[in-house]
Amino acid sequence: MLGQYATTLTFIALGAIFAYSFYAVLIAGQLSLGQAGFAALAAFSGAYLAPAPADVGDVPSLLIAVAIGMSVGALGAVVLGLPTMHLRGVFLAIATLGFAEAVRVVLLNQEWTGGAQGLGVPRVLTVGMAWTALALVAYWFWRMGRSRYGRALEAIREDELAARSMGIDVGRHRLSAFITAGAVAGLYGVLYAYYVRLIAPNDFDFVAAVEGLVTAVVGGSTMFLGPLLGSGFQTIVPEIQRAVGVEAGWIRPFLASLLLLVVILFLPGGLASLIPRRTRMPSGPADDDATGLAGRRHPEAGQPVVTLSGLGKEYGGVHAVRGVDLEIRAGEVVGLIGPNGAGKTTLVNMISGLVPPSSGSATVLGTTVGSTPVHRIAAAGVSRTFQHSKLFNRLSALENVLVGAHLVSRPTFLRRLFWLPSARRDEQAALRQAARCLERVGLSELAANRAESLSYGDQRRLEIARALASDPSLLILDEPAAGMNHVEAARLSELIRSLARDGLTILFIEHNVGMVLQTCTRVVVLNFGEVIASGVPDEVAADPAVIEAYLGSAEEDADGTGARAGATAAGAGDAPPDAVANLRPGASGTLDTPDATRDAT
Repeated sequence: MLGQYATTLTFIALGAIFAYSFYAVLIAGQLSLGQAGFAALAAFSGAYLAPAPADVGDVPSLLIAVAIGMSVGALGAVVLGLPTMHLRGVFLAIATLGFAEAVRVVLLNQEWTGGAQGLGVPRVLTVGMAWTALALVAYWFWRMGRSRYGRALEAIREDELAARSMGIDVGRHRLSAFITAGAVAGLYGVLYAYYVRLIAPNDFDFVAAVEGLVTAVVGGSTMFLGPLLGSGFQTIVPEIQRAVGVEAGWIRPFLASLLLLVVILFLPGGLASLIPRRTRMPSGPADDDATGLAGRRHPEAGQPVVTLSGLGKEYGGVHAVRGVDLEIRAGEVVGLIGPNGAGKTTLVNMISGLVPPSSGSATVLGTTVGSTPVHRIAAAGVSRTFQHSKLFNRLSALENVLVGAHLVSRPTFLRRLFWLPSARRDEQAALRQAARCLERVGLSELAANRAESLSYGDQRRLEIARALASDPSLLILDEPAAGMNHVEAARLSELIRSLARDGLTILFIEHNVGMVLQTCTRVVVLNFGEVIASGVPDEVAADPAVIEAYLGSAEEDADGTGARAGATAAGAGDAPPDAVANLRPGASGTLDTPDATRDAT
């Protein structure tokens, strides 16, 4: 029975291995078609350089060829990956496809490859050997999925900017995924060569690359079983058509394409999406100590955390931020307020390293901003949320927070391959850290829910939990109460105060001025990119420059064109309140600029 279906089973295994080379980069959000080139280089190099096998099943000769092929494939990935890692999406696909086609053309014009006639290779591979190789590849990706490395790749796929702010070195992780894809493609090329007996450069053309990509996409890139499911689907469908007597050449590809379209339309996550994704919960009490997590040294109370000197940012002729001098010391809760377009988000983006300053200097936790990559500033102890929620939507709430713990958790992938107990201990420590952070923001019961399924308010709290997971020294919150009602905002205010009592330094932007004045130890007011006031809440609330920035001057109000009308339109009510009373602690609502031109900054 096995002999009857040996060829089909072998091609399922080979197709799955090739699909895994695409899966390796798809899980990191990369669209590459260069794997056909890696496979071609590996196939011809392995077959040409390895000693001739004695017979079918000659394992030593095959292993030598595999080692050569995987090395060549990985080396080719490095050569291609280094100059193309800055490319994304279709641009990366075109660049890698060009590489694969260049490899094919070069091999086609070499004498030692046999040119268009191909190179004869003895058959060595058996169905058992093919499936053993597939099992090893699948095992690699299975053990990678629950590791810190695997979570980092998934985070990059979901939102690269958020991943950088969590301390993940995106470039290094993308390149490592590319090298893995090259090695796996090299394995496929050698195994394919030692099974089909005759290989030609055209066996690794554009059609082969597309088939490998389609197999991976049909199977799904969110679970390690996806390539195997996709290969089975792509290989068995033509066999079923042949078994029922469909021999017309155009009918078979038509039916296969139709079934493929059905899968893409109704199962956008691939066949693997039919298998429920289980969220692993921590074992043991959530209040265990942090053994297994990397320690972080925090600054002493009163020490400078952020020092800005003449900091500015220009976009063409627009000055978003100009000449900001600011110092934030450990233990402070600093509120950054100002009308819309005042430059608040631009300022915190510079502090966190997302935007380089145009002028001035900034030092954050001993790190110079502007010349330092985002992930290194995060590693120094800066964690943040975003004005518009940047969660990893296809991951659960707990998995989102686990990504946040990237900097304080330890690498486990290689140890997981060998089932070392220390890997499990470190993973459990990271899980307990994530569970503690979820409990801190009141989301413990939603740990297994996908981030995209949470309400807007819960998503904002989840972002805070993820930011806390890295045990930061400086926490930056960009409009954390947006979308929350007054009860949720009050709870958030208490959470921020409790974090400050624990010694955390907090800088946050918020339009709910009442919440800011109740929560902060110091308030900084920006207007048109400049600091117009800074001090304790009561002083800032009574500052005439602040009142004018929000509610306009008396002269403007006299002719009805001032900001007071804008504030009323924004929801301040029919009768404008007293300016000072509106800014005192306990006031609610948002403060919006009446001047539409400020949105430009």
